[in-house]
Amino acid sequence: MNNSSLLLQGSGVSDPALPTLGADQFDEEEPKERRSKALIYGYFYVALNLGSLVAETVLAYIATSGHWVMGFWICTSCASVSFLVLLSGTLRYRHYKSFGNPFSKFIQACVSFLRKMKFQIDSNGEGLYGIQRDGDTSVRRIHHTNGLRFLDRAAIVSDEATEMLLGEGHRSYARNFHSVTQNEGVKYILRVLPIWFCTVFSSSAFIQMLSLFVEQGSTMDRTFFKFQIPPSSMTAFDIITTSAFILLFDVLIIPLYVKVMKRPPKLPGELQSIGIGLVITIITLVVAGFVETQRLEFASKDGEETSSLSIFWLMPQYLLLGVAEAFVNVAQMNFFTSETPDGLEGLGMGLSMFSSAIGCYVGNFLLTMVNKITSSDQGQHGWVSPNLNDGHLDKFYFLTAFLIAIDLVVYVVCAKRFRGI
Repeated sequence: MNNSSLLLQGSGVSDPALPTLGADQFDEEEPKERRSKALIYGYFYVALNLGSLVAETVLAYIATSGHWVMGFWICTSCASVSFLVLLSGTLRYRHYKSFGNPFSKFIQACVSFLRKMKFQIDSNGEGLYGIQRDGDTSVRRIHHTNGLRFLDRAAIVSDEATEMLLGEGHRSYARNFHSVTQNEGVKYILRVLPIWFCTVFSSSAFIQMLSLFVEQGSTMDRTFFKFQIPPSSMTAFDIITTSAFILLFDVLIIPLYVKVMKRPPKLPGELQSIGIGLVITIITLVVAGFVETQRLEFASKDGEETSSLSIFWLMPQYLLLGVAEAFVNVAQMNFFTSETPDGLEGLGMGLSMFSSAIGCYVGNFLLTMVNKITSSDQGQHGWVSPNLNDGHLDKFYFLTAFLIAIDLVVYVVCAKRFRGI
């Protein structure tokens, strides 16, 4: 196993768990703590962005200077300090019993459902197993809902199962039964999947844009006085915008609104925020397409991959992308964790981050297919050519904006049909 695989495993374990642990430290019954719990995901995303800012500026400079060993030691030191800080609060953390392995619960529901396919479901929801076992007392009991009613078969109490309950012992009973609370947990996970599918494509657009923006910048005039700006450092505008928007929204914008309007604002919910972010993403892609059109007009005519257009023309699309990320990613984390039952918040956070991981593959697949379709056997390059001056990156941006618009329409339909906890 190589070092990158170990790094990915470490991130996959810690990244979903850290914000969930932070949210568990606040009591939803207390108004002030409820507000703090809502902010924890935004601040967590700010922390991720600030870490990326240091990595893409300081560490990138150290690496390009040839001091790779120093860079690795700096990363090791930062990770060690973070681990010690995490351990220092162990005795003061609020600890909640987990729901158990969510995948085993899901499999149990499927097995119980398949065993009871022939059973009829009572129209009033009666005859379903709703008694919680002693081991589940720390998990909030979820009331029966009418959505996805075909899954209610998993919780039907049959005569055979009733006999097990009365005298055959706990283990055989557990294998044949699925409580209403467990069953509703499975329902909630299935309900968020359409929203999750819609966020996968938006995640692919974010990831693809960042890499393509750097490609654009590498071909432009990067002179700032006597300094040559590294194309990758322009990503700092995206990171700073995202972090500043999240922090200023709660610290400055909302208090200023209350002071001027004399009333608290009606803030958009998580689903509305994701929709707003998708609209801004479309605008970002359109702006990037027009900037690329301008870059091509000032492109070199001698075959070199250069353009006399200044790299600072990329700033508007970086700033818009930062605002879009602030809307989509923070609301996405809030949504997936708030719409999963108690004990499954980590799975909800994992779903949010998993959409970004899958988005990488979706973006690469889209880019490959577009290049394959738009290139020819006669040597004509695709839209995203190795030499950007020979391609049409602007058309790829416009196409992606069109696809995001379709994704937005599907998302709006799914969001309107969604019924949460």
